[in-house]
Amino acid sequence: MLHRLKNKWQVSWFQFTLIFTTFALGGSLCGYLGRMLLSYANLDKNLLFFVLYVTVVTILWPFCVLLISIPFGQFSFFKRYLGRIKNKMVNKRKSA
Repeated sequence: MLHRLKNKWQVSWFQFTLIFTTFALGGSLCGYLGRMLLSYANLDKNLLFFVLYVTVVTILWPFCVLLISIPFGQFSFFKRYLGRIKNKMVNKRKSA
């Protein structure tokens, strides 16, 4: 499975490792920041908390991944990757 993904992205194993590390650290940072931001709202962990958490994390994720990608030298990969995701979302909205 990882081999197919590496070939799809057309990257070396070293770059693939950096990309996966960036995904992991960016997601972890995003979850941490989401919890930190919602702690200021003093919400109990109920349905509203989880809906807001998912919303905040969804909005923060691209920024966190781009921020983490800079020191790993993968900014151009993630800029293209997020651009492709955006294009897919926009095109689905147009055809609906």
